[in-house]
Amino acid sequence: MINFRFAPLLCLLIASVVVSAQDSIKLTKRTSDGSTGEKFESETWKTNALAVIVCDMWDLHHCFNAVGRVNELSPRMDQFLKKLRHNGATIIHSPSSCVEFYKGHPARKNVALIPKSKSIPDGIASWCDHIPAEKDYPLDQSDGGEDDDPKEHQAWAKKLASIGRNPRAPWKRQIESIHIADNDFITDRGEEVWSILDHKGIENVMLVGVHTNMCVLGRPFGLRQLAKNGKNVVLVRDLTDTMYNPARWPFVDHFQGNRLIHRHIEKYVCPTITSDQVLGGTPLRFKNDKPKKCLIIAAESLYETEKTLPIFAKKILWGRLGIESKVLTAVAGQHAIEGLEDEIASADLLLLSMRRRSLPKRQLAAIQRFLSDGKPLIAIRTSSHAFDTKGKHPDGHSEWATFDKEVLGCDYVGHYANDLKCSLTSDSDHPILTGVKLKSSLGSLYRSKPLAESATQILSGKVEGHAPEPVAWTNQFGNSNVFYTSLGHPSDFKKPHFNLLLENAVRWTMKMKIGAEPSRKK
Repeated sequence: MINFRFAPLLCLLIASVVVSAQDSIKLTKRTSDGSTGEKFESETWKTNALAVIVCDMWDLHHCFNAVGRVNELSPRMDQFLKKLRHNGATIIHSPSSCVEFYKGHPARKNVALIPKSKSIPDGIASWCDHIPAEKDYPLDQSDGGEDDDPKEHQAWAKKLASIGRNPRAPWKRQIESIHIADNDFITDRGEEVWSILDHKGIENVMLVGVHTNMCVLGRPFGLRQLAKNGKNVVLVRDLTDTMYNPARWPFVDHFQGNRLIHRHIEKYVCPTITSDQVLGGTPLRFKNDKPKKCLIIAAESLYETEKTLPIFAKKILWGRLGIESKVLTAVAGQHAIEGLEDEIASADLLLLSMRRRSLPKRQLAAIQRFLSDGKPLIAIRTSSHAFDTKGKHPDGHSEWATFDKEVLGCDYVGHYANDLKCSLTSDSDHPILTGVKLKSSLGSLYRSKPLAESATQILSGKVEGHAPEPVAWTNQFGNSNVFYTSLGHPSDFKKPHFNLLLENAVRWTMKMKIGAEPSRKK
């Protein structure tokens, strides 16, 4: 039995819960400069004054892998739509070229009840392949973006044909796992979508669906059209997928292709959000999205690599290649790297910038075990004498004085004077030099010859009055691909071509494809 003395208070509490749960949602919008810079901005949207457009979540697709990823997306997407629908949002389903399937559905009939807007923008009925601000497109999608194994793709095409579907365009409807409510809308026409938004006074719009780099961006109801015509639109970046083939530039895995398109959108088109801002928990991540990991050790006190390498890691390793990284540092005189054993155990690449440090025996053993397992190494500058303390090390620590000869394939014996300008020359057509044009360095020239027979010299340096010295080369240590360069002065990191040299070295050591950036079609 209700105690009526507390009924007003109870009603007030219930009302406040209902309002907070249904009336509005706080979003964190992310924009990007395309590389290292991300900006976050909070906004509160009224749930009954926002729309969600579901783009091309078809039942089938000509790309077998794309079908699998749509099946991963759809349950979470359905939850997302259900939550917002319950809270008063307008849901517009846009399965392009499949609207006729729904001619008798209440959600399709609802579109006919909406009066045509008197302010329909010019061109809203057409595909939009770019907006004036867009440039630096991040992917080569000129092959259509299919990432199937050829045999698997052929088998999938035969299966589609066997069930009476066109193998190149097999879609007939929206995937059934996404519920279409009777009070939703179904249309793939830009002017109809615009009229719905206009009639309901909706300025805030979310886009979910596929494929981000094609339909989500370009459709008449897509991001470009909505953004350029003044809608406050966001992409829900974890509820979308890209048509990208890793065999095409920039030769990264499919999921990094997703992230590159997200950053492009954030830079040029509109902000992004994630579904957990509505549903709670964590953003959706595809089951096969498992980025490689790089352990970076910056333990030298001459060239500021504790500053330059984290920037390289964010901009190139993660920003371009989709490789996660962990940076471990040690102050001058510290002969141990905290966390090294745990981090190197899960690393796929070691990037070393160290000078004359002995390590506890277990830590040096962990590095040696990493290399004996055939994992790749990139070493720069002072790493040619990384573990050589000339016998001056604490008890219980170990040196590796022959690291330069055994692993790097060189013989470091010092360097020329700092005031001698070093000119650089390419020595081969090695893939690591693809697109790289380096002419000089302000760093002192290291004396590293002779190189081992297993080494391949790709850059040399020269200072006046002295014979050339090798500056960059590859080596093979057991099954480990090794790259070393004596470059790495702070001024080197300011040069795009030095960063490209290191990027190509990462690709080579990790057996990723290296190729020149093409003229890309959107």
